[in-house]
Amino acid sequence: MLFTILESVIVAVACCAASVHCIHALQMGRYQLPAYRHWLSRNRDRILKENVLWAFAAALLKGYLPVLLSMFVPVEDTRRAIANGLVLVPFVGLMAWTAWRDYTRPSKRPFAATKRVRRLLSVLLALCLALAALFAMMKPMTIPVYFLYALMPFLVLLAAMIINPYEARLNANFFKSARKKIRERKDLITIGITGSYGKTNVKFMLRDILSAKYRVLATPASFNTAMGVSRVINDQLKPEHQVFIAEMGATHVGDIKELVDLVKPKYGILTSIGPRHMDTFGSMENIASTKFELIQGLPREGLAVFGSGDDYIKRLYALCKHEKCRIGLEGDDGAYLWADEIAFSDRGTSFTMVCADGESARCRTRLLGSYNVKNLLLAAALAHRMGMSLHEIAEKAQALSPIEHRMQLIPGELCVIDDSLNEDADSAFEAMRVVSQMPGRRIVVTPGLGEQGGKEADVNFALGTVMADSADAVILVGRRAFTRSIIRGMMQSGFSRSNLHTADDMDDASEILNEISEAGDTVLFESRIPEYEEES
Repeated sequence: MLFTILESVIVAVACCAASVHCIHALQMGRYQLPAYRHWLSRNRDRILKENVLWAFAAALLKGYLPVLLSMFVPVEDTRRAIANGLVLVPFVGLMAWTAWRDYTRPSKRPFAATKRVRRLLSVLLALCLALAALFAMMKPMTIPVYFLYALMPFLVLLAAMIINPYEARLNANFFKSARKKIRERKDLITIGITGSYGKTNVKFMLRDILSAKYRVLATPASFNTAMGVSRVINDQLKPEHQVFIAEMGATHVGDIKELVDLVKPKYGILTSIGPRHMDTFGSMENIASTKFELIQGLPREGLAVFGSGDDYIKRLYALCKHEKCRIGLEGDDGAYLWADEIAFSDRGTSFTMVCADGESARCRTRLLGSYNVKNLLLAAALAHRMGMSLHEIAEKAQALSPIEHRMQLIPGELCVIDDSLNEDADSAFEAMRVVSQMPGRRIVVTPGLGEQGGKEADVNFALGTVMADSADAVILVGRRAFTRSIIRGMMQSGFSRSNLHTADDMDDASEILNEISEAGDTVLFESRIPEYEEES
């Protein structure tokens, strides 16, 4: 009896630890239950292959190992003790390895053991212990506790359903406290930044530029939800701060409106509109209208700054009734601020910033790509309207550092361009254009582009055609459904098959890269390498 209790507790704890990938998926979906259910549906094959098969294997071993040992160990109690140990110890080791594998696996947003996660884990453990006790009491035949692992993805869902009402009350109080703090700061300049792509880059660029004139607080990289921004306001906003910049993310209609209600931005920047989170938004129109909630929420004296390059931005710009301006490239008609004479090299980008008021300044930065030029122009346009000269802005731009994994230039024996967190097709095409201007042989490592609003095959085919003109060698990693389309595009564009390599994972790709590269080459890592739980 004592061993049964101990076994139940150990297995329950091990299963909870090994379910970090499920909790991370819930966290990535901002604890929205529909998003988690969608993740479960997409990953049912992995759940079947891993959770269910491993649980059944452990249960079968527990049942049949004593029978096998009966040929060697005559005493039943000794036989059962040995069998229990031979099952329990490897199972716990397997769960520990699974937890470590999932915890350390690279991700766009790494797993964070927040207070909310710890509360969820407490409820999850209580559910596991209750089920383990129920399994033990089942008569005439008890159910092996190892079956818990087969149920873990669904127990995470149940734990979230149980705790969500409490979390909602807690979040509401936290939100009210942050909103009250903002309302009391009449002197504070508040800025909201949203868009499908580029908002994080623009936020940090604007923060660094404005720091020449103001004391600025900006939300950290992953803090773009109502609760994340509330936490920054409550914990970090100090009386000495003059400017607060909030990145505003959204996965559902109304998310931006909630953030606008919290921050009350005087200035708003809308970077771009693209097919992100189509599974929750449902349409491009919903995405555009949700992002436009930032502009609609500006005060009468507010200012809206718009990006350039897509039809939705043009439409929203025309609909805006506030004071507004937009940016462009190379003399874009109607732009307030644009870039001329853009050039890329292994040292970064240079261009001339030109304002509609006649002011201009030559700008040099370590950032790469036209979309980074656009991001910089968005930050510069607002900074200029807030009183900074273009020469002051250009001086600050020279010191800007690229965000990790976003066209990050890493000089060395190989000139590395790390764009491994990009998922935008236009940005990927631009990355190819930048690579084509780099010295040495040009090597591209990519898994292809996912989440393109149902047009993944067409987008990756187009990427292949562009890549054929830009690269001397290509390494395609995993994601067979996407890489097949890339290969078709490259072959139809006349790319040499001998310079095309395929790899199962990043370790395999690294070995190939070591074999084919030499000093002076340029290597582009384009798009996020797929995680194990994503479908191929």
